[in-house]
Amino acid sequence: MSELATIAILGGTGNEGPGLAMRWAAAGYEVIIGSRKAEKAALIAADLNQKLDIGTIVGMQNSEAARSAEICVLTVKATAHQAAIESLREELQGKIFVDATARVEFKNIAPPEPPSAGRIAQDILGSGVRVVAAFQNVPSSLLKKNLDQPVKTDVLVCADDVDAAEVVIELAEIGGMRAFYAGDLDNGIVVEGLTALLISMNKHYGGHGTIQVVGLEK
Repeated sequence: MSELATIAILGGTGNEGPGLAMRWAAAGYEVIIGSRKAEKAALIAADLNQKLDIGTIVGMQNSEAARSAEICVLTVKATAHQAAIESLREELQGKIFVDATARVEFKNIAPPEPPSAGRIAQDILGSGVRVVAAFQNVPSSLLKKNLDQPVKTDVLVCADDVDAAEVVIELAEIGGMRAFYAGDLDNGIVVEGLTALLISMNKHYGGHGTIQVVGLEK
């Protein structure tokens, strides 16, 4: 990207959103934390600014955040996925929309049924939005640690629009992660399923396993 885009993290007050915000803000991006309640978003933004000793992260209500950014990243709970997208359909037109949703129930761990979350988003939003599925397997705990160090996890990026995927790959790498294009949005169902596998493995072994790709040069 020739100049730094403004990034909105919609539903950014949960676990994963603040970690992504910190990494991108530390790299010089203007980051907006979005929430259903502007006051909650502002509190999270202020906390992140204090931790980073900066003032570039702002908090807004989700719709205002989406209107104000070129790239929008959705980090809501799986149960809120479709409703959140439907509520922001108009505000997301003309933008790159990054869907980080893995529709996996933590109490009943199983891979989700097709279509993928990214395909659902693309069908709702239409051709005016370039949907990219990414960050579904990234542990939120790793994002907030050692911001000047690489994150020991890889990001699998799915999109129908390869150019949009490359933008998100660059964002992931700026945030300290390796990232790989993994096919179109329908392939995203496999990436979501990997989340179910990782949760099951981590529960069984009591660890924090992640996804890493070998045999491909970056």
